[in-house]
Amino acid sequence: MTRVYTLVNQKGGVGKTTTAINLAAYLAKFNQRVLVVDLDPQANATSCLGVDKQNVQGGTYEVMMNDVPASTVILLNERLNLSLLPSSPALAGAEVELVDELAREMRLRKSLEPLLGSYDYILIDCPPSLGLLTVNGLVAALNGVIVPVQCEYLALEGLGQLTLTIERVRTALFPKLQVRGVVLTMFDTRTNLSTDVVTEVNKHFPKQVFKSVVPRSVRLAEAPSYGLPISEYAPGSVGAQAYEALAKEVLKGDGAKV
Repeated sequence: MTRVYTLVNQKGGVGKTTTAINLAAYLAKFNQRVLVVDLDPQANATSCLGVDKQNVQGGTYEVMMNDVPASTVILLNERLNLSLLPSSPALAGAEVELVDELAREMRLRKSLEPLLGSYDYILIDCPPSLGLLTVNGLVAALNGVIVPVQCEYLALEGLGQLTLTIERVRTALFPKLQVRGVVLTMFDTRTNLSTDVVTEVNKHFPKQVFKSVVPRSVRLAEAPSYGLPISEYAPGSVGAQAYEALAKEVLKGDGAKV
């Protein structure tokens, strides 16, 4: 059975793409068939996996807007045993083009349906906004959303807005939409604030916060410039250990053996 999770947070810089690619890489290391869907016009997930976004010939834009079969534009990273449905700057136009389309919120979900069964996990990386692309990502999240939350005060303020959006999508478009879990990122052991944020997030999402907390890490910040996930760039680092633990936690929660 394919599990489809969407990583979403309207606030930028919270470690959303970092979580998407590193969680995907470790799931692949645990012999899972994994597809990363880059739904962000900035194409950061595409770049982080070593693909030049300017040279993408077909990706999420063509799949959603031109009915190109997703299977024909998926790229396989043989080193990582990880598949990618890439993005490109062209996807920015989709926000405008989708406005007048019928069933505009269902485009991505319909596009991914033929892939169900071909992968164990599909992870969708959304843009840092709550526009139509993100709504498409939420509607496609068949098994729930994963919310990365930076351990800083302002990150808490955005949680309320995101929760409201999820509730609206649940009411109007996808009644089964749920929060699979919250990932705490950029935890700084030197500050009381990080600890306070952890406490507050646990109050807002009781029993939904992953135990694996991702620390601030220079290695995690460096890895994207090499087009590699942390599992390949610095497998012994604290960031790598955190994402490996997160992948195990996700697999265990899904009833898979690690």
